[in-house]
Amino acid sequence: MDDRDQQVAGTDPHVLNGLLEQAVNNLSLGIVLFDADRKLIFCNQRYMQMYGLSADQVRPGTPTKTLIEHRLKLGLKVRGEAKDYVRARTEGEIRDERTVQEFADGRIIAYAIHSLPDGRGMATHEDITEREELSARLHQRNMQFDIAINNMSHGLCFFDADHRLNVCNRLFIDMYGLPPERVRAGMPLSEIFELRFEAGSVPEMTRAEYATWRTGVAVSAEPIDSIVEMKNGRTFKIRHRPMPDLGWVATHEDITEQRQTELKIAHMAHHDALTDLANRSLLNQRLEQAFTSGEAFAIHHIDLDKFKSVNDTLGHHAGDALLRGVSERLRKLVRPCDTIARMGGDEFIVLQTPIGDRNEASALAECIIREMSMPFELDGQQTTAGASVGLAIVPGDGATPEHALRNADLALYRAKSDGRGTYRFFEPAMDEQVQSRRALEHDLRKALAAGELELHYQPLVQTGTGGVTGVEALIRWRHPERGLIPPNSFIPLAEEIGLIVPIGEWVIRQACMTASRWPDRLHVAVNISAAQFHHPGLAEVIVSALAGSGLDARRLEIEITESVLLQDKEGTLAMLHRLRALGIRIAMDDFGTGYSSLTYLQCFPFDKIKIDRSFIRDIATDAGSLNIVRAIAALASGMGMAATAEGVETQEQLACIAAEGCTEVQGFLFSRPLPAAEIERKFLSTEAPAVPGRFAAA
Repeated sequence: MDDRDQQVAGTDPHVLNGLLEQAVNNLSLGIVLFDADRKLIFCNQRYMQMYGLSADQVRPGTPTKTLIEHRLKLGLKVRGEAKDYVRARTEGEIRDERTVQEFADGRIIAYAIHSLPDGRGMATHEDITEREELSARLHQRNMQFDIAINNMSHGLCFFDADHRLNVCNRLFIDMYGLPPERVRAGMPLSEIFELRFEAGSVPEMTRAEYATWRTGVAVSAEPIDSIVEMKNGRTFKIRHRPMPDLGWVATHEDITEQRQTELKIAHMAHHDALTDLANRSLLNQRLEQAFTSGEAFAIHHIDLDKFKSVNDTLGHHAGDALLRGVSERLRKLVRPCDTIARMGGDEFIVLQTPIGDRNEASALAECIIREMSMPFELDGQQTTAGASVGLAIVPGDGATPEHALRNADLALYRAKSDGRGTYRFFEPAMDEQVQSRRALEHDLRKALAAGELELHYQPLVQTGTGGVTGVEALIRWRHPERGLIPPNSFIPLAEEIGLIVPIGEWVIRQACMTASRWPDRLHVAVNISAAQFHHPGLAEVIVSALAGSGLDARRLEIEITESVLLQDKEGTLAMLHRLRALGIRIAMDDFGTGYSSLTYLQCFPFDKIKIDRSFIRDIATDAGSLNIVRAIAALASGMGMAATAEGVETQEQLACIAAEGCTEVQGFLFSRPLPAAEIERKFLSTEAPAVPGRFAAA
């Protein structure tokens, strides 16, 4: 027995009991001792405080039934009837019991009964209200945390300093296809790697490569953002953030759709929407790269020869289909290192890089032309596109991408001028020609306002009498420096730059004004281009010209070519009937040179057909030309139309034409086109001599 035991043993029992009672009264537990008859032996002060009991209410011998009923009055919540609850705890053998009791005022008491020897018992009462509330709050917070992380749009995981998982959300598990039952707190990062490799949700790396990379990120003390493309096609953005305790947290965002959208937008920014070929922007990038490489390369500028006719005859849908077909053929012709770009409309560029010599460029250009000449199947119909190609070779044909493209364009212009369906290499002389053309274009834009345009008139002679029946108005440009410029040198340019309509309107007004001074027996013929004919307001321009000049509409003759009827046939015929209704005569010019001239004669009753000069030139020596003229003259006579032969230059031609029944002739044999004053002096004055070239039959 040690000193303390001896000291306690020698203590006065009354003192010892006092110490024990003091100790029991200072416990946080309420304690009740009762005998086998369920009567109170002792309770401590904590018990009295918990239930608001006085000393009189807890005297020894007080039945425990009374104490239980007191608690019921305080709002103890029980299941079933109160009397049953009291009976169960005051009758029969005392049994150990542990339960939690709730009161109406919100208190929570942990209640326990302990059986003691001799049938006695002890009950403990512990107020656990604060602890339960704290536990509930913690539980609530855990639930909120769980709800929060499991409803995040990103996968989330926490790891401690030993690279063991603390927590992760469901999305993290789902994103990587991990088996949920195998993911647990405390598992090492290496095991998660293995699960991901089993699921195939890893980048194109070996296990060792991936582990090295990911572990390097994990131990980093700096924030790291990574974009990782998985084997399964998904793309994740991972944001790694280190924690102060050397652990780390990472969010995982599935950006697959965003990435695909970004790639699609980037693709659209550099590719043509219709053909999916490179556009100008991407072509410029590739050209810059080609120049930087220092290797030789070729630029093929391709233009389809018959795209406009396909669009006009079959519609824009067919035109789009043709462009897609051309794109597919070009893809099959070039190498993977080459670039095909659509420049807009029906123009394409092939950047052939690198090349060994010009022969490689020639070979590809020939393949392109040959392939484009093969028929395309469009909406069940076969059509041909044809192509012309302009070539620029670098180094040599341009020091910059812009310069090289421009020179390829110049070569294309030469290929088209030389008959289309061919290719041409750039030559320095082409640039000089373009500069000259640009200067001409600049001057032409000012010519109308400057009064430099004028009309010359060529007589139309009746074969039967030799008399002048009318004139054809033909435009000329009196350039202040270049002199008199014929129409074939500037009319195509005017059509190309959009000046043909205002120039054509001026011709109509000027011709009507001039013809109004001449005898009523003379008519004036004016050529109308396809562009002018289909421009809105043509009828109003003609009516205005007639009204302003006072010319009788029956003295005006409009000449059109077959090309006018190729566009909007129904609208064209409606306009022709409208003009005819005004009294204006309608003539088909260059008859016999088109494919459908006879068809159009059936559609509209022309007043006159003009036989093209190509048939007149050899009529005296070529039986074929003579037979064509004979057939046309007979056709005109049978349909009640006049037939005019153009380009008559010799007496032999005139004799053949007259013999075949042509009613009117025109050509140098009688007169070149002359200014109005010369026409008046030579053919309309009282002193005018007989028409030159008058033949005996007249």
